[in-house]
Amino acid sequence: MPRDSPDWIFERRRELGDRIRALRLDANYTQERFAELTGIDRRTLQRIERGESDPRYGHLLRIAAALDIRVTVLVD
Repeated sequence: MPRDSPDWIFERRRELGDRIRALRLDANYTQERFAELTGIDRRTLQRIERGESDPRYGHLLRIAAALDIRVTVLVD
């Protein structure tokens, strides 16, 4: 994402990453296991969890499915 984006976008992306990480840990999944369950590369998941990458909608769908939650839980 370009650095000329407003700060609130970066903050929301970090919040989303924090939420995904917390839910993954609550489910007792390692990043490796979570990558296997979601079909998303582990490095991509790491970037999402650190708020360094905007997840695609397809990624959010896969993450939510692996956690057995709705996508709205991730972004609410």
